[in-house]
Amino acid sequence: MKNMGPGLTAWTMSTNHNRMMELQRTSFKGGNGPVKLEYYGSSAFQITSPSGITVMIDPWRNHPSRKWDWYFGDFPLTAVDIGVSTHAHFDHDALHLLDAHVLLDRLIGTYTFGDVKIIGIADKHATDSSSAVYDFKKIIKEFDNIDITPPNNPRSWDHCLIIVETGGLRILAWGDNRHDPPKEVWNALHDIDIVLVPVDQSQHVMGFHHLDEVIENLNPSIIVPHHYYIFDLTVRQSTLQAADDWVSQQKNPNVLDKASIFYNKMEFNSVERRVDFFGDHVAFDKKLWHDSLD
Repeated sequence: MKNMGPGLTAWTMSTNHNRMMELQRTSFKGGNGPVKLEYYGSSAFQITSPSGITVMIDPWRNHPSRKWDWYFGDFPLTAVDIGVSTHAHFDHDALHLLDAHVLLDRLIGTYTFGDVKIIGIADKHATDSSSAVYDFKKIIKEFDNIDITPPNNPRSWDHCLIIVETGGLRILAWGDNRHDPPKEVWNALHDIDIVLVPVDQSQHVMGFHHLDEVIENLNPSIIVPHHYYIFDLTVRQSTLQAADDWVSQQKNPNVLDKASIFYNKMEFNSVERRVDFFGDHVAFDKKLWHDSLD
């Protein structure tokens, strides 16, 4: 019993799933109304369906060893209907910091509730660090004696691509997936309206030429960068850098002035590969968050 951990934290919450019971009765018809996308920093996004169902993807935390913090603190406890994690890395897997009714950890297959359908496609984490500021693959092999090369990588280097279908839109969370998945994976990634992709000047996850390949293959209407440095959220030792230069070089950049945007399927006929960039804006009070860390 000495090594017994607390496990997931749902048992500590005073909340309950009465809201989901009400949604079961009243909100199974969302239609093609507006879909809200909010950015929570790092790779975390919240999607709100037309009927009001919320999905949080990839909440973050610092590594539990505390030897290599990436953030000034952990993800703020956030109420959400459905929480999803693409893979078992600390900057994507803080599902325990969500006050959620449903948790989908590394979903493979399909989950449906109300006007939301979530599809998980199994693949592998990016391991090509040839464009990155440091060779993380070599470092992991040298210091931990772990070969992260697919297909015999350990579990934390598996990955799940996540598609959220709602409001007539197909939103793809690329997470940290490799740029060259097999054909059957590409075949499943058809008709993508919005793609959330990792972009930063350090090219930590993907080189820009790999990113170009992904965008070319998907041909989305909207491209949303994530996984980049934010000065009052991400610490320097994360080695992440800003995404501003990459955004400014795109043909159709759209720098947003807040952490949320609404999308309507009817508007997408006139949109071609627009880059919607949240910059340093996040959908929680960063000052209050910093104060809570003291």
